[in-house]
Amino acid sequence: MLQISSSKVAQIILLAHELRMNSGELEMLTEDLSEDEHETMGRLDDEEIRSFIDDLNEEEQTDLIALAWIGRDTFGPDELDEARATVETEITRSAADYLLGMPNLSEYLESGLDAFGISANDEEDDIM
Repeated sequence: MLQISSSKVAQIILLAHELRMNSGELEMLTEDLSEDEHETMGRLDDEEIRSFIDDLNEEEQTDLIALAWIGRDTFGPDELDEARATVETEITRSAADYLLGMPNLSEYLESGLDAFGISANDEEDDIM
């Protein structure tokens, strides 16, 4: 059983979709900025999703990473406990930093929920 609610995962999926869409627009708008200015703009852009992930408790953050790994087929849904143990021993930076480094985060989380028979679309519809 996941320690994070499917509605929280759906919220993160929506924020990740939004971040990905905005990052394309941001890239066009910031072409002429220096590297430091561009990095600052990127951090501002991911502030909402980063804050949401940081506000999760440790068990929820662990399961969120494990769910992403299940979604990318690193583990199967029947290996949730093993995925959790791996998160706890191998991830040394913040959950937000780790997850936001995944270019396909929203897709991995959607696939992870699907692996447990949970429809991300139904959860997203409830949020909206």
